[in-house]
Amino acid sequence: MALQHLHSSSSSSQPPSNPPSSGQQKTTPASNPSHSPPPIHQPLKSTKKIPITFNRQQWVVCSNSCLGVVTGKNLVKVLEYAKAHGFAIPAFNCTSSSTVIAALEGARESKAPVMIQVSQGGAAFFAGKGVKNGNQEASIAGAVAAAMFVRSIAPTYGIPVIMHSDHCAKKLLPWFDGMLKANEEYYKAHGEPLFSSHMLDLSEESKEENIEICCKYFERMAKIDLWLEMEIGITGGEEDGVNNENVDNAALYTQPEDIWDVYSAFSKISPMFSIAAAFGNVHGVYKPGNVSLQPELLGKHQAYCKEKLKTDDPRPLYLVFHGGSGSTKKEIATALENGVVKMNVDTDTQWAYMEGFRNYFEAKKDYLKTQVGNPEGADLPNKKCYDPRVWVREGEKTMVKRVMEACQDLKNVNVL
Repeated sequence: MALQHLHSSSSSSQPPSNPPSSGQQKTTPASNPSHSPPPIHQPLKSTKKIPITFNRQQWVVCSNSCLGVVTGKNLVKVLEYAKAHGFAIPAFNCTSSSTVIAALEGARESKAPVMIQVSQGGAAFFAGKGVKNGNQEASIAGAVAAAMFVRSIAPTYGIPVIMHSDHCAKKLLPWFDGMLKANEEYYKAHGEPLFSSHMLDLSEESKEENIEICCKYFERMAKIDLWLEMEIGITGGEEDGVNNENVDNAALYTQPEDIWDVYSAFSKISPMFSIAAAFGNVHGVYKPGNVSLQPELLGKHQAYCKEKLKTDDPRPLYLVFHGGSGSTKKEIATALENGVVKMNVDTDTQWAYMEGFRNYFEAKKDYLKTQVGNPEGADLPNKKCYDPRVWVREGEKTMVKRVMEACQDLKNVNVL
């Protein structure tokens, strides 16, 4: 299915053949001119039609709906196209405007769509470590600020961008509540949600509670065209304060029956969801042989659901690959063959970002000891060496290269 004729993202994301369930009402933008929008930046608007090429197929789209943050129907089209053509969109965890810029630049150089995501801890960092976070106020404010920054700058890069929030465990639901409220306020003012999608990770709870809570939120999200990513089965390792290093090994491998239970419940609400199924995934980077990834299990999930649905589609599921850092190219290729449309990348880009700083400081160490005086002269100033715009840019450069490598691994290159 080619990505063609995308229209404003304020239009409904529901396909004609799969309307909202009975009783579900879609929130509509406020028509009252006296309505005061929430204190968030107005998205860039344009009525100029911009033809762009997506894998040799031409779209004619509004610049503010496809060149920048995509939501609703436009988001569905991007993910549909990725699944149909065997590539995945990398999701980069960002903690600052600088890391956002590096991710966008790397994707632009790859001529590829990209996903920017913030974790609960990353969002708090975006707001500032000096802000209290007892009630998730820093994480909420930081996530909203990150989304607004991405919305403001993404059109400049001329690529489709998906704005997403990462793992949200049960104990972090107040953070999710705050982001969802911001989405609803934004939708009332602008006809689309602030974010493109969110993730709920209730994999530590029972399957029944996981599905029940997710459905409760999903019903609310569907009214404003938000995509939901959920996790069933546990991703091992440690990330952002969530430690699953000692979980039962069996929990690292999701069963097809569990996937079907999720699909059955969610599809009654909306088709806009993806599943992060565990197949031995582990957050972080570990020595070779210590992690047993089995991406071929994803194919079994697809086959099981295909049979249940009696469909000709060999890959009816939208699947997500967590713990992608350090994975082999063969493992990634197998995941793509089995319907993975998104892969998380965090640990590797953290390392790449740091490398630029480290290399710069090592090369310029004799210019960074004092403000004045260096090997070229005792009275010469060093301002040009310690200006943050210089050394922060070095971190961006090395991260850009790693972003481009991830796009290459995911076959997400030259698709625009």
